[in-house]
Amino acid sequence: MKAIYIIPFLIGLFACAAKKTEAEKKETKVVQRETVIPKFQTILDTADVEGAILIYDLEEDRYYSNDFDWTRKGNLPASTFKITNSIIGLETGVVESDSTLFPWNGEKRRLKLWEQDLIFRDAFHFSCVPCYREIARKIGESKMNEFLEKLEYGDMKVDSSNVDLFWLVGASKISQYQQIDFLQRFYQSKLPISERTEQIMKLMMVIEDSEDYKLSGKTGWSITDDKNNAWFVGYVETQSKAYFFATNLEPKEQFDMDRFPMVRKEVTLKALEAMEIIG
Repeated sequence: MKAIYIIPFLIGLFACAAKKTEAEKKETKVVQRETVIPKFQTILDTADVEGAILIYDLEEDRYYSNDFDWTRKGNLPASTFKITNSIIGLETGVVESDSTLFPWNGEKRRLKLWEQDLIFRDAFHFSCVPCYREIARKIGESKMNEFLEKLEYGDMKVDSSNVDLFWLVGASKISQYQQIDFLQRFYQSKLPISERTEQIMKLMMVIEDSEDYKLSGKTGWSITDDKNNAWFVGYVETQSKAYFFATNLEPKEQFDMDRFPMVRKEVTLKALEAMEIIG
């Protein structure tokens, strides 16, 4: 009689062991996809900033960083959201093309560069906040949330009171991993958007195009409770491979803030050079 009860117990025990083994395999696989690069930390220390550089090798399916805990933290997307805002603007017809004109109304703006009539692609490259607030207002709360859900973009908190500012202030968050996931799906034509929108955006995002590589991306900068947080996200296409990057930084004390707009790109390029992705 005892044997009758022991057999189901043993079967259950072996089943649990098998499940545990499978879970361990999956966990090991994730760990193996992450490689710590101490050189990245040296680059950040030399620049007098805190944060993380995350680089993803698409072909090898492997991530490289100095601090994987930091890469999983969520932060406001700031102007990196202009990639997504542009996509939604084009998909909804709020923006017709990369040459759609945004007239300046003559009001004083934070940057002199924004105090002029701008076509869409220049508004993107000059990171014109007033232009993109206008786009967001025209998209509206309902369509914005609908597309954010379809595009699976971070954890955005959008309502009627913040539809034109939620990426700069408030509770919206996106991590470096989520930035790269979104960019990878965009690059591989896996987003639910038209081919026309994709092609317009891929041209608008190009920062540098040389014989050896093409660099595409967008910077961002938010200030919350006197805390400065900066982004540089994008991808690099070499002759044979594609790499994605998401850099997120905060200045250390005594940092020269005049350098902050440049440092996010500088440290990223140094990391790509250290990986021998660019020369």
